[in-house]
Amino acid sequence: MTKIRIRNRSKQVVLGDSITVADTAAERRTGLLRHTGLAPGEGLWIVPCEAVHTFRMKFPIDVIFIDRNKRVTKIVPNMKRSRMAMSWRGRSVIELAAGAAEKTGTEVGDQLEIEKLDG
Repeated sequence: MTKIRIRNRSKQVVLGDSITVADTAAERRTGLLRHTGLAPGEGLWIVPCEAVHTFRMKFPIDVIFIDRNKRVTKIVPNMKRSRMAMSWRGRSVIELAAGAAEKTGTEVGDQLEIEKLDG
């Protein structure tokens, strides 16, 4: 699986430096369902994606929708189990440990930068 680093260019802070890319149907369908939690810096970038759910999830997450230009269109902080979220303008979703958006000061309108990591 491909790993990436996501940086909030607007705030000059790293959102995650061990983000897994889910860009196949199987990876998008499974998402974080097999995880029991996320360590700081870990997450999942689901591409393409306009909606997510947390049915059968074992922990809350922060959900950040971004458009095709990597600009934040919507943030759902601390999304608990059995919820759904969507963004008509969002083209992909970043799922992070609950509290990551607040900790990094990430807001709607921020410009993100995605860097593929070697290995």
